Amino acid sequence: MATSTAKKTAKFAGGHSSLGISRAQAKRDTISAYLFLLPFLIVFIGFVVIPMVMCLWTSFFDSTMARDDIFIGFGNYTKMFSDPIFWKSLSNTFVIVLVAVPTVTAFSLWVASAIYRMKGAACSFFRCIFYLPVVTGTVAVTVVWKWMFNNYYGIINYVAKGTGIIQNNINWLGNEKTALWCIILILFTTSIGQPIVLYVSALGNVDNSLIEAAEVDGATRMQTFWKIMWPQVTPTTLYILVITTINSFQCFALIQLLTSGSPNHSTDTIMYYIYYQAFKLYQYGYGNAMGVILAIIIAILSAIQFKVAGKGNN
Repeated sequence: MATSTAKKTAKFAGGHSSLGISRAQAKRDTISAYLFLLPFLIVFIGFVVIPMVMCLWTSFFDSTMARDDIFIGFGNYTKMFSDPIFWKSLSNTFVIVLVAVPTVTAFSLWVASAIYRMKGAACSFFRCIFYLPVVTGTVAVTVVWKWMFNNYYGIINYVAKGTGIIQNNINWLGNEKTALWCIILILFTTSIGQPIVLYVSALGNVDNSLIEAAEVDGATRMQTFWKIMWPQVTPTTLYILVITTINSFQCFALIQLLTSGSPNHSTDTIMYYIYYQAFKLYQYGYGNAMGVILAIIIAILSAIQFKVAGKGNN
């Protein structure tokens, strides 16, 4: 009896000791993980979290370089919603998003569907061609497009006149009716590279046995795509929709380098107007208030996209 009790006590002690070792190991692993994450956390907190808090805080002040900040509560937001240029910038931004996001997504999926079955060299060639504008500097791309749209010696006017489409040169970037659409075209060409690469990868991971089984059962190519391939690339589509929406809302460099919001604010976007108010007029509080509204709009649209995609998966 005594021997049995001693064995149970030793077994319990051994299990307790083993449990203690595993907890210590888990603690060391946790500390190691946080040490590896520490550089990123420092950068994230210093350059993302703190600026976001400061942006929200400053939006309640009349903040300029000339004097100390003056607390005005929701004054900047009241001013914003009565500012016609803000509404013009916001409407231009929504036009860019509503046109660029679906066209970029649809075109990227179409191109990826055409090239993902090609042999390695051919597929790599097309991916490289479409991805080239992404890795090319924004300034270089903008300079090329600015030359193409030049109303005196641009190649677009030259080709259009040579084919009889137009009779006289058009100032594409200086015309209120065409300037914003030129910006959208340039944004489109610089935005399709990454979605095409992502779609090619996603389509290449679709189970071919399911496609072959559907074809044997008499399914058409369109039925095979919608019933088998599309559900499996839906997560990729959601990611592309979200990043394209955010990039479209943050369209700034093209506006700054090509038109600076001209003519007559017809190419102003919310990002450029924030820059104009904050760094040209030095109205930091007003610019931050618009930044807060922009962040809320992007968050709402992203949540809607996740919600719709979730229902589609169900």
